[in-house]
Amino acid sequence: MRVLIIGDLGGQLSAATKIAFERGAQVSHAASPAIALDSLRAGHGADLVMIDVKADIAWLYEALQTEHIAAPIVACGVEADADAAASAIHAGAREFIPLPPDAELIAAVLSAVSEDERTMIASDPAMMQVVELAEQIAPSDASVLITGESGVGKEVMARFVHQKSRRAGKTFISVNCAAIPENLLESELFGHEKGAFTGAMTRRIGKFEEANGGTLLLDEISEMDARLQAKLLRAIQEREIDRVGGNKPVKVDIRIVATSNRDLAEAVRSGDFREDLLYRLNVMNLRIPALRERRSDLVKLSDFFIDKYSAANGLPNKELSDEAREQINSSRWPGNVRELENAMHRAVILSRGPVIEADAIRTPDGAPLSSSTGHSNYESQIDLTVQRATETAHTAITAGLASVQVGRTVAEVEQDLILSTLDHCLGNRTHAANILGISIRTLRNKLRTYTDAGVEVAAPGETRAAG
Repeated sequence: MRVLIIGDLGGQLSAATKIAFERGAQVSHAASPAIALDSLRAGHGADLVMIDVKADIAWLYEALQTEHIAAPIVACGVEADADAAASAIHAGAREFIPLPPDAELIAAVLSAVSEDERTMIASDPAMMQVVELAEQIAPSDASVLITGESGVGKEVMARFVHQKSRRAGKTFISVNCAAIPENLLESELFGHEKGAFTGAMTRRIGKFEEANGGTLLLDEISEMDARLQAKLLRAIQEREIDRVGGNKPVKVDIRIVATSNRDLAEAVRSGDFREDLLYRLNVMNLRIPALRERRSDLVKLSDFFIDKYSAANGLPNKELSDEAREQINSSRWPGNVRELENAMHRAVILSRGPVIEADAIRTPDGAPLSSSTGHSNYESQIDLTVQRATETAHTAITAGLASVQVGRTVAEVEQDLILSTLDHCLGNRTHAANILGISIRTLRNKLRTYTDAGVEVAAPGETRAAG
């Protein structure tokens, strides 16, 4: 976790720096936003920027956006009033931390933007096989593709591979390919030269160069644009990159680890992913089993998260009752480890005493888990909605194909199918993509094309008829 502190280190901000350092962060300092920007441009990356609320946060935020630098901003200030916090957030800060600093609050903020403290918890034989394979391949420099459902802990595994490798003392850089807009991802990965585009006032070092000597994680690689896939393939093959607007290759020494929750072989068949890139990434494959396939890890993970969030909330250690353990073991946990972690966080907060009873383990909407069916009420409603949407969409597909008139193009039929499916899913892009059997990136690209052409597209939570 790399933290960049901006401002006068005297007084309370110095104390905040000390707390961040004690929590395991790598802390650097810049006296002003302009100096901080120069540092970030030069490749001295930061996972989090903490800045004095009196500094020009709006200028820094705009500069980071213009330079295509992804670094969340947290403002710190002695005046812990609503106006100071609101002004900081309005200027672009993600959070506001009042000073004097509270150690647990700073720890919570660091935890929110960092995955470093996520520990590998495994005892189930299905998971231990993957861990043993990871330890075996970690010392090599072979590219690794980590696959599995959402929430199984793919990034945790990537960090585990890095920590067991000969590059453990070097930088680990993670880039979420699905979270960064396509027009920004190229600069984020490869950097850019001065004048490469409007607003590129100076050279900027990308993640490939930041990770030089270490490991670069390309999270959700399946969502990368086809043009960038070609550039990435060359970077992996040649061990060199071209900055945007540059004319001279830059040598890099990195290990590539990629993750995906999609079947990349199917993505290759559908034309969404390059086959030659898949071969380059998939030298070694680590498939992480879903939580339902490693059930003997359930209680061990639960105990870990309970200890973690008891400490984070300043509460005494708690333990699970026998009924709570039985309920955890009998639930499906379709959101895998991420869902279990959130449930244990809620349970720590909702339980009144030192023992967490079954009624404290609830879904996000407050409904209790149903241990008899293995489904929560909340999850059952979602499953039923998706099931009905799928059935209705398939009916619509059949009816639509039966009523297709001669003269209609494939593109017109495809557009009707996509928009109808989206309507039936009440605008939920993820569910619609799953039903249609395409990636969320492909769906978004299609919808963007329709919107640009003036076609009405259902907003999330709505249908076109309701919109």
